[in-house]
Amino acid sequence: MSKVKAWLGAARLRTLPLSISGIIVGSSLATEYVLKSPMFWLAVLTTIGFQVLSNFANDYGDGVKGTDANREGEQRMVASGIITPKQMKRAMYITGGITLLIASMLIFMAFGNENFLLAFIFFNLAIAAVIAAIKYTVGKSAYGYSGKGDIFVFLFFGLLSVMGTYFLFTKSLDWELLLPAISIGVFSTAVLNVNNMRDIENDANVGKNTLVVKMGSEKAKKYHYFLLCSGMATAIVYTLLNYNQPLQFIYLIAFVPLILNMIVVKKNREPRLLDAELKKVALSTFAFAFLFGIFH
Repeated sequence: MSKVKAWLGAARLRTLPLSISGIIVGSSLATEYVLKSPMFWLAVLTTIGFQVLSNFANDYGDGVKGTDANREGEQRMVASGIITPKQMKRAMYITGGITLLIASMLIFMAFGNENFLLAFIFFNLAIAAVIAAIKYTVGKSAYGYSGKGDIFVFLFFGLLSVMGTYFLFTKSLDWELLLPAISIGVFSTAVLNVNNMRDIENDANVGKNTLVVKMGSEKAKKYHYFLLCSGMATAIVYTLLNYNQPLQFIYLIAFVPLILNMIVVKKNREPRLLDAELKKVALSTFAFAFLFGIFH
């Protein structure tokens, strides 16, 4: 494998559409001129930076701990020896630094010199996102090894992504925003849950106590149904509260593969076969965000 392919593999490009779903929803609810806004594109670049940093850190953390030695799914670069731990650590520093620089540009564009307190709060949120991305699997107190990963994904991919982006544009918030924010949050958490259901046997063997390992496969399946059903319900409630035309419900198309995913999960008896379901849930979430954003 060439070095370029190795780094692209470590960046896990298939996770990027999911990472920007909350940005699409939050921005589209804030302004109808989303694609023309430099703030939107800076927000997208910032989120992609955080996601790539998280992927690098996950590859590094699981690699040095031996978690990825016998994993299913995509090949991990540190565990396979294609990228050394030192090289991956350097890449994490560089990615984190560039991402904070882009985040700073976004924050300055949103608040300027007039709102120092808000700029300070958002800059600290950016630092918190960097720390959260790294601490998922890195270090002795990595929260991904104690079942707390779901909480952080819900907060950062859902609530903070949607509502934080909306606030950057409007400098205001509305309680109804919680509904689409919850939808993106639980759909994103469902992606993590599929990943953890796939890896349950390996994670249990190496002491990675994800929520799935703690609950067991059957309860994890019920948890998965709850995540997807609650995400669909909150999106529909938001649309009913803000109804203008039937076309607003076009995002229901994106729910079809999510329903099919629940059927596959229910019937599954071999965790490794769930690998293909990761892409299904992630791309369905992106499709929902795109259609919801255009026609809300």
